[in-house]
Amino acid sequence: MTSRPTGPRLLLVGGATPLPSSVDIVGTALAQARARGIRTHLTGRPEHLDRTPGVTALADEVFAVDPDDVAATLAWARDRRARGEGYDLVLGLRDPVQDAVAACAELFGAPGNPPAVMRRTRVKDLCRAALAAAGLPQPAVRLCAGRADALAFLADTAGPWVVKPRAGMGSTGVRKVTGPADLDPALAGLPDGEPFLLEEYVTGDEYSVEGVLLSDGPRFLAVTAKEKLPPPHFVEVGHVVPAALPAGADEEITREAGRALRALGLRTGVFHVELWRTAHGVVLGEVHVRPGGDWLHQLVASSRPGLELFGMLYDDVLGRPVAPVPPATRAAAVRFLAPPPGRLERITGWDEAAAHPAVLSARLTVSPGDTLRPVRDSGSRAGHLAVGAATPEAARALARELAASVTFEVTDASGPAGPRRLPAPGARGRDARPHDAPLHPAPPPRTDRTVTRP
Repeated sequence: MTSRPTGPRLLLVGGATPLPSSVDIVGTALAQARARGIRTHLTGRPEHLDRTPGVTALADEVFAVDPDDVAATLAWARDRRARGEGYDLVLGLRDPVQDAVAACAELFGAPGNPPAVMRRTRVKDLCRAALAAAGLPQPAVRLCAGRADALAFLADTAGPWVVKPRAGMGSTGVRKVTGPADLDPALAGLPDGEPFLLEEYVTGDEYSVEGVLLSDGPRFLAVTAKEKLPPPHFVEVGHVVPAALPAGADEEITREAGRALRALGLRTGVFHVELWRTAHGVVLGEVHVRPGGDWLHQLVASSRPGLELFGMLYDDVLGRPVAPVPPATRAAAVRFLAPPPGRLERITGWDEAAAHPAVLSARLTVSPGDTLRPVRDSGSRAGHLAVGAATPEAARALARELAASVTFEVTDASGPAGPRRLPAPGARGRDARPHDAPLHPAPPPRTDRTVTRP
């Protein structure tokens, strides 16, 4: 009889989606686990596993289980436990899987955030209520069952306002409302219908805080400056790490982010805290127990050479010495493509932008012949370009310069034939890697890996 392998085990719930940034995040997490002798088991939806072979090849075992279905994941986990299997770490790197992560950590007795804490963090109105109860400034918000509730909130509060799903990501369904006339288009854009949130619009510069929560408290790794397309939608088109802030602002922002983590009762994990810096102080937005999207994990790693974000978490959970956070000696920025809608005829300037030596990663998600739709959420952007530089100002300027050098020729589908040349506000260079190839070097795949399907 073959003996079961010994050593610590990681259950990575949800794996990666086919998005290149998701693939790179999960590939990095698996590589850093393997470097520490941690055996990795990965679960995911069958269609995602099929489309991310580069990620699944890095895991020791892979199981086709829908991570968004908490009941199904728990049934699978109970079966594993009944067979004598266990996990020392349970991790998930996407918002929709966090409820399943919390349930599995509780089942296996692994360090984690309790299910009630995760629900309070993930459901936006519950998160706002918990932060407000802790004395953290929050916009007024109402959970609306329908249009009548929304109209009543508009009548009771000063605008403008924001409509958003109760739980969601990627700016999907998020829209600014200036009055009752804007309400119906905003409600039509919600992905899941009712109930939904309506809250006061916050005026101020928007930032996020990236870090990892260890047993002795948070490690703050970066404050990120954000840039968005103009309202009514709130699609992010640029980030800079670290943010160029006035004296004292970094400490103020990280202090308030730490208060938010404590108020929600979070114990462990990678975090991404969104906030505004207003004329009256910091106002907390959403709190996520996963890395920031939009390649922020890459920007942070580039700004702190030698950083192993997931390695710090693994070492802490396993009781091993945690390496000090490397100093931030560089900066990085990412810029996203948001070309106008229409039929895409041609892209020029692409190869030249991609060849710049400061480019960290780049990928187009559109090709000539595609019909481009208006940019309404993160998924409708056309790609990205990430660069490294010596300072935040230099990184931001270079990302903008390279983006501006890429031009889209778009034919207005409703007008006469003939392309019109339109510069995109952000662009990115070519990427010859397969769609799911991690950017960071990783060891060769395990030869003893198995894939289990129902």
